[in-house]
Amino acid sequence: MVFTVAELGDGVVELRPWSQDDAPAIAEALDGDPEISKWLDLVPQPYTVMDAYAYLSAPGEEKFAVTDAETGRVLGSIGIRWNETGDTGEIGYWVRSDARGRGVMTRALMLVARRALEVDGAARLQLRADPVNVASCRVAEKAGFKREGLLRSVYWNERLGRRQDHVLFSLLPGELE
Repeated sequence: MVFTVAELGDGVVELRPWSQDDAPAIAEALDGDPEISKWLDLVPQPYTVMDAYAYLSAPGEEKFAVTDAETGRVLGSIGIRWNETGDTGEIGYWVRSDARGRGVMTRALMLVARRALEVDGAARLQLRADPVNVASCRVAEKAGFKREGLLRSVYWNERLGRRQDHVLFSLLPGELE
């Protein structure tokens, strides 16, 4: 499935394709952020502009800038990785520290989910989050994703020095609010 966002918004946030010009904003948002570092252990730290260029050019995930609808400032990122048949997408996201707690990522997730399910015909969307990462779990729940279960000891996080559980969330056609 090819999920495309030319521009998608709700008046508070806008989603748009990333451009190479966004690399400095990505590096500024991710570098040294303790929450990003903790939960997204594959995000290098320190995080440089060169890391951002690598992120922007990495294949396999359709990723979009989450921006402030009024100013255009980069607030975060959201992406979908599709399965082999293109009918199930796994969503990942991050939000910069000074934009957290304002519902920005919940809005972005709802926009992406609606587009993927209603326009692009996805049969299932899913995402995973460590249950200790309460903020990420709340984003999923507020966007209407259903908690399916717990994947116990599913991932080794080197930075945390422990195995992580992941809560699996999903959203199916007809479940959008």
